[in-house]
Amino acid sequence: MDSVGEILSRKGRNVYTISPEATVVEAVQSMCARHVGALLVSIDGAPSGIISERDVMTRVILARRDPATTPVAGVMTCEVVCVEPSTTTRQAMAVMTERRCRHLPVVQDGRVVGMISIGDLVHWASREQEAEIKMLTEYVQGVYS
Repeated sequence: MDSVGEILSRKGRNVYTISPEATVVEAVQSMCARHVGALLVSIDGAPSGIISERDVMTRVILARRDPATTPVAGVMTCEVVCVEPSTTTRQAMAVMTERRCRHLPVVQDGRVVGMISIGDLVHWASREQEAEIKMLTEYVQGVYS
């Protein structure tokens, strides 16, 4: 079965972080520059939260807070759900569905070694389905006789 570690080995292990004292504007600038939808909020290398596009929309924009003066710590999601590299892709999808989150830090031996998104999992599932369809089509066409 496919694992989160396999996804990371393919997509890369970059983890973009931001300080809890940074402003929401700084977080948005960082997300836009890196083309990601979330940043890990980190204190001395340890995850203390996560800030996502959804957090910005619901806790800043809808709450009519000033993103230029609002600190990330005031609007981040504090309860960070993590998975391990050995977690299967199906288990990761189930966690995201159950916890209603779109980004999961990947932790190994207490260290964050990557981050996956729902987009990564959908892309992976799509590739798996394409391979399976190709194999079944070849079987039906008699390629494997």
